[in-house]
Amino acid sequence: MSSGQPPLLSVDGGVARITLRRPRQANRLAVEDLDTLRGLLAEVDANDGVRVLVLVGEGRHFCAGFDLGALGAIDAGARFGELADALEAARPITIARLHGGAYGGAADLALACDFRLGGPAVEMFVPAARIGLHFYAGGLQRFVNRLGLATAKQVLLAGRTLDAASLLACGYLDQLLPDVQTLDAALQALVDELLGMAPLALLPMKQHLNAIAAGRLDAAGLAADVARARDSADLVEGQAAWAGKRPARFKGG
Repeated sequence: MSSGQPPLLSVDGGVARITLRRPRQANRLAVEDLDTLRGLLAEVDANDGVRVLVLVGEGRHFCAGFDLGALGAIDAGARFGELADALEAARPITIARLHGGAYGGAADLALACDFRLGGPAVEMFVPAARIGLHFYAGGLQRFVNRLGLATAKQVLLAGRTLDAASLLACGYLDQLLPDVQTLDAALQALVDELLGMAPLALLPMKQHLNAIAAGRLDAAGLAADVARARDSADLVEGQAAWAGKRPARFKGG
């Protein structure tokens, strides 16, 4: 068992935060952490009041991926893939706060989030081919779909380490901030912006955008969500707020 504490979920209003808490091991995930994280995601998904989920790591690094010493004990690729897919499908808008290293499967956990904000020390490295581990299907698809085939090959085949500037250039980072204080300020600003959006439009659009990117759009489901937002009190409120040049007060109905 790895030292440190298991991942922790905290909820404050419409914002949930999952914190990885093994800083002495760069927040490397133990076997038991994978199940814990799946459970925390399920808890967040079941809480209709949560609109934003932030994933963070304690200490110098975001996460060093899975504990390689446990590779023989479980099918690490399949388990990590299930976790990353669950994170991508999470109901709230998800944000990864990146600092230091995002290594191995952790690079895909961050990629499964809707937004990634990073500081100047962030770097990403996936050593799968170097240790004989074939990366799982969901991760391969995310790297190709979101970063492009050339970047996916640089990371997964050539084993390149991408620094902060490279991560911004290839689209892995949405924002690159000059220091931790500015990173946290930008993160809070993004959270506040997202909380100000109409949830009946915001949250379903996330799901449909991901479905379109994966080539599995549910046209009937999309039409239903469009109609639901169109007929909502939130749309009336949004139009009134826009006309009155005031912040909207959305209630999700």
